[in-house]
Amino acid sequence: MSAGSITGLSRLVAASAALCAIAGCVNTNLSGSLLPGVELHDEMTYYVEKFDPDGRGLQDVIRDELVALGHPATSGAAGSAPEGTDVIVTYEDRWMWDITMYLIQLDIQFQDPSTGRVLATGQSYRTSLARKSPAEMAREVLRKIFGMPAEKPPRRKRSR
Repeated sequence: MSAGSITGLSRLVAASAALCAIAGCVNTNLSGSLLPGVELHDEMTYYVEKFDPDGRGLQDVIRDELVALGHPATSGAAGSAPEGTDVIVTYEDRWMWDITMYLIQLDIQFQDPSTGRVLATGQSYRTSLARKSPAEMAREVLRKIFGMPAEKPPRRKRSR
């Protein structure tokens, strides 16, 4: 084997290793479902309870995404839902550091306010290279819970 082919092979192996390392950093998981027998109606009202350790205001982000999807929603402290609330929304967020802080996991649950029974669950998990904003992650989880199709990313205009 010549020195040139060994150098070329070395570069190919190095490039393959780098690609495998990068691909290992791109993990996503999206899930969401209603429990059997549960039906959510458009006229239901939602109250998003603040997750006590959350200092980033995700309760308001989730509330805004619910409203954007056409569902009346308010948010605030746990145990402060307005009279007549049909669904309590709880969440847990998990953040990671990779040059900047980013939301790696968002879990959302819908609960019956009178019994605490879980009505629906959803989760978005995105590692650093697949990260999305908290609003985008909340939206994708809620769309999954409501059985809505995933949003298609906006098409980029081609430059000529």
